[in-house]
Amino acid sequence: MSGMRLDLSHVAPRSVRQHHRDDETHDLSVSVDRFQMPDVDDFDTFEREVVEYVKPNHGTTTLGFIFNGGIIIAVDSRASQGSYISSQSVKKVIEINPFLLGTMAGGAADCQFWERNLGRQCRLYELNHGKRITVRAASKLLANTVYSYRGSGLSMGTMVAGWDATGPGLYYVDSDGQRTGGKVFSVGSGSLYAYGVLDEGYSWDLSVEDAIELGQRAIYHATFRDAASGGCVSVYHVTENGWTKMRGEEVGDLHYKYYATPEDHPTKIVDPLRI
Repeated sequence: MSGMRLDLSHVAPRSVRQHHRDDETHDLSVSVDRFQMPDVDDFDTFEREVVEYVKPNHGTTTLGFIFNGGIIIAVDSRASQGSYISSQSVKKVIEINPFLLGTMAGGAADCQFWERNLGRQCRLYELNHGKRITVRAASKLLANTVYSYRGSGLSMGTMVAGWDATGPGLYYVDSDGQRTGGKVFSVGSGSLYAYGVLDEGYSWDLSVEDAIELGQRAIYHATFRDAASGGCVSVYHVTENGWTKMRGEEVGDLHYKYYATPEDHPTKIVDPLRI
């Protein structure tokens, strides 16, 4: 043992190693030039103005509530780009697994990508632990994920709803990592209008049919008042057996269903001289 010597020929001083790396990268045809900056006198002012130019305007209406017969999730299907209506057929309910649903409000790409990523995480949890993830844990996974990207420009206002061994669960999660549990939520530009209908009609003892009708009617009224909401009203019902899509009707058809003639609508203009 005393006669053996370690071969340290592969260990070179730092300056030598740096020299070799410089020689190896010298011939690489990779440009390391900086990005060309805008030719403006005041770059800070220019940057602030550009941020306002590209700041997105979002529009949607989603809602969810827990009642005696399970959970109701209702959404519209309109996507907007500023004042331009880009689509009338966006699927704003992400089916995470047979017992979990997620809703979209904010940036469509952000919500779709991260809620599908949540579905992957939930499936891995199920494979690793041999049981379904709880709604509480699933919402926490989503909140932790988006919180790690806080300040990166994500725009999300989502709900995670589902049924587990403890019963029904409904959580609101946004792109700041905020996570709130509750029984009634509405998210989006038309949420205030939807809340007005929900506050009037919600009750824990609603029948399943009445709860479905309440969710559909709340979204319809939001689309009537909010120009950024519209398209089709989709309603899901979640029970201990999983979720089921119950309805999907165009808001135009719903308008004439609720108000067959203009005189039926409460906003009908009445001549005050005739009162």
